[in-house]
Amino acid sequence: MTRSVALHDAIAITCALLTALANGLGVTAQHIASTSSTHHERGWRFIYFLLRHPLWLVGWIAMGGSLLFQSLALHFAAMSLVQPLLVFELVLALVLRRVWVHQAVLTRAWTASLVTVVSLAIFLVATTRSSGPPAHVLRWFAPGAWCVGAVAVLVMAGLRGTPGRRAAFFGIATALLWALEAAYIKECTDVISRSGYAGLLTRWPFFAFIVCGVVGLVCEQTALHVGPLRSSQTAIVIVDPIVSVLLGAWIFGERLGVTWAWRLVAAAALAAALVSAWVLIAAMPATMESSVAPPSLHG
Repeated sequence: MTRSVALHDAIAITCALLTALANGLGVTAQHIASTSSTHHERGWRFIYFLLRHPLWLVGWIAMGGSLLFQSLALHFAAMSLVQPLLVFELVLALVLRRVWVHQAVLTRAWTASLVTVVSLAIFLVATTRSSGPPAHVLRWFAPGAWCVGAVAVLVMAGLRGTPGRRAAFFGIATALLWALEAAYIKECTDVISRSGYAGLLTRWPFFAFIVCGVVGLVCEQTALHVGPLRSSQTAIVIVDPIVSVLLGAWIFGERLGVTWAWRLVAAAALAAALVSAWVLIAAMPATMESSVAPPSLHG
């Protein structure tokens, strides 16, 4: 490994972990904000309520930082390397729940978080460090159409049912859109490196990224509002890395490892990380209520 490749690795991994931190902070803050309404506002009243809520604005700032860090990470490394690292968001969210919300955290959750971290470390060692070549416009059509069609079905399915079911469907739709958005971000950073920011405004991936980001944001906010965070976060965190790896191979020709042996190790490590992430989410408290009782009025 050359010094420049090692530097690119360090930048990409650092930015991916900062993306996970910003995502964890943003999702936690926005979920607290979106579920804190006591009058069950809907439509424009609910939007107005969120715009006035400071935690929702904090979440927006965190999401902006997440986009910046993710763009840098995807510029320096492959999607199949960067996106799975975002699972680390769950570990950081667990710390936020303990430190910020003062929730009691089960030992099982901490154990699952440790397994997640170790599995991601093995994945980093096993996976390749090179991203694919610039994708031809025709290579975008099939994966884009597949994602759009799947999102449409999931949104229709999420319009009715139990809160947990609705949150899961909208969460899966969000994960698909975020994975596709990551592909557009990677393509946009490549366009900037070749043609500058002026050239970006004349390329279709930039506008596709905007549309995908807006629709993904709507699906995410809906998932956070209609059901428990546990349901939506499980869907997003587990589905996003899998679809990202598939899109990276489909669009950019990326591979998980140099040889088949390393690919199997990387795939096994990613599977272990996702399973432990599922266990971690299941062990998390279902609500954002603090485990610390409020002080008594009678002293």
